[in-house]
Amino acid sequence: MTGDSVGAMQVLAGLDRVHQAIRPGSVFGEAIERDGTTVVPVARVVGGGGLGGDDADNGGGGVGLSSRVTGAFVIKDGTVTWVPAVDVNRIVLGGQLVALAAAVLLTRRLRHRARRSPAH
Repeated sequence: MTGDSVGAMQVLAGLDRVHQAIRPGSVFGEAIERDGTTVVPVARVVGGGGLGGDDADNGGGGVGLSSRVTGAFVIKDGTVTWVPAVDVNRIVLGGQLVALAAAVLLTRRLRHRARRSPAH
């Protein structure tokens, strides 16, 4: 085998690993069925990869994936319902950011008001 064909095989193997990592099964989890109800978990999967090399058969690559549960489809009595996942951490962080912004604005307003009022 020449260096070019070995490099091409490595590229194809790398692309195959990327394809396996971001296949539909990584977005829709295995369906769970109990008592006539089927639940299909769903996640948002984002990925990317890169491969590189030079003329001296030196090369490398990498793959990065990120996933987040978004909810589930619930199938019962022939009816499909979407149940969104609640990300409590995101809600708490959002609340903290709103509270921080309110505290900063209140502090600025009180300082501004103190500067405008006549000295006692």
